[in-house]
Amino acid sequence: MAEPVETTIEAMGAGGDGIAPGPLFIPWTLPGERVRATPGAKGRGRLEEVLAPSPDRVAPPCAHFGPCGGCALQHWSLDAYAGWKRSRLVEALSRAGFPDAPVAPAFVTPRNSRRRADWGLERQSDGSVAIGFHERHGTALVPMRECHILRPELVALLGPLAAALRGLEGLRRLGTVVVNWLDTGADIRLDTDGPLTEGDRRRLAAFAAEQGIPRIAWRNEVAAQRGAVAITLAGVSVAPPPGAFLQATPEGEAAIIAAVLAALPAKLPPRARLADLYAGIGTLSFPLASRGVVDAFEGDTPAAEALKRASGGGRVRAQRRDLVRQPLLPAELKPYAAVVLDPPFNGAADQVAQIARSTTKRVIYVSCNPTALSRDGAALRAAGFRVESAVPVDQFLWSPHLESVVAFIR
Repeated sequence: MAEPVETTIEAMGAGGDGIAPGPLFIPWTLPGERVRATPGAKGRGRLEEVLAPSPDRVAPPCAHFGPCGGCALQHWSLDAYAGWKRSRLVEALSRAGFPDAPVAPAFVTPRNSRRRADWGLERQSDGSVAIGFHERHGTALVPMRECHILRPELVALLGPLAAALRGLEGLRRLGTVVVNWLDTGADIRLDTDGPLTEGDRRRLAAFAAEQGIPRIAWRNEVAAQRGAVAITLAGVSVAPPPGAFLQATPEGEAAIIAAVLAALPAKLPPRARLADLYAGIGTLSFPLASRGVVDAFEGDTPAAEALKRASGGGRVRAQRRDLVRQPLLPAELKPYAAVVLDPPFNGAADQVAQIARSTTKRVIYVSCNPTALSRDGAALRAAGFRVESAVPVDQFLWSPHLESVVAFIR
C-alpha cells in the first residue's frame, strides 16, 4: 500500500480531477492547492487532506457530492469553473490547428434545470428499490435523496417511483430508468433484468394514473399510456419516442440554437437549402426552418419518424439515413448554403471527410466532445476551413462535459 504524499495540484484534468506531478489524478481538488493524497493504480490518487485550499474553493451544496458520479466540480467557484470550461474549447481548437480561434465566454446552465435523468435501479436486500446515479469512477449505485442539477419535478418523482418499482417482478436486481420532462410531464422508459409480467403492467398503469404520467415504456415497448406526449421545438409540437435524446436543459438548448442561427450567413434567400445532419427529433431542424428549407437526416428510426410526423411536409424534410454507414457525399452536399451537424459523442469522422472533399463553404458543428471536435476540426482545417466563431455551452453543470457550437468557413 502506497504511503500518502504531499503534492501541489498544477492543473484541472479533462475528467474533472486535479493533476499533480507524476501525473497523479486526484478528485475533488483544485489548481494551486497543496494536498496530501495516497497514490493508487493507473495514476489515480485518493485525497486525504487539503492542506492549502484554493481561494476558488467553495462549499458543495449537495449532500451526495463526492461519492455520486453526477457531479465532479461542485467545490469550484462558478467564475473559475466557467473559465475552465471555456479553456477546454480553446484547447480543443488549438489542438485542431486553430490557436487564435475567437472563443466566446461560456454559457453556464442554471441549477435545477436539467430535464433528463438517466438513473440506475438496484433492488435492495429488503425488497426496496434504490434509485440514483452511479458512483464516480465506479459502478456502485448512490441512492439519491436530493439533487441540485435536476428539475425539482424529477427529484420529487424519486419516492413515488421507488415505491411503484418495489412490486415489479421484472426488476430482479438491476435496471435503468430514463425520465424526460416534456411539456406533458414525465415520460418514463424502463429497462429491467427480467421481463414484465401482466401484473407489472397493471402496477405501472396504476402508477401512471396516480402521478399523472402520460406514458411509461419498457425498453422500446409502451407498457402504460394514458395520454399524448409532446415537446415544443421552435413552436412545433413533437411526440418523441420513449427515452428520446433531448438537449439536457431548455436554457442550454436555447443557447445552442442561438449560436447556430448566429453562425448562418446574415443574408440567405428565402428558399436557401440547409442540411441538418444527426437531426434527432428536430431540435435544430425547426429553428433552422426560419432561415431556409431544411433537409434533416437522422439514422435512428423512431427519432426520424417522430421528426417526419412533426414536420408535416413543410420547410423541414426529414429523411432516415445512417450517416455513419452512409455519409452524405460531396455531390449530395453541393446544394446546401450551410451544413449543420450535431453528431454523437464520438464525432463524425466519416461525414467530415466527405465535407472536406466537397465544395461546402460553411459548416456549423455542434459538439459534445472536445476530443472528437479536435479530430474533426483538424480535418476541416486541412481542407481550408477556418474558425469564424466558437461558443462553449455548459449544459452539464459541475461536470467535466462540454458542448460547443463552432462555425467553420472557407
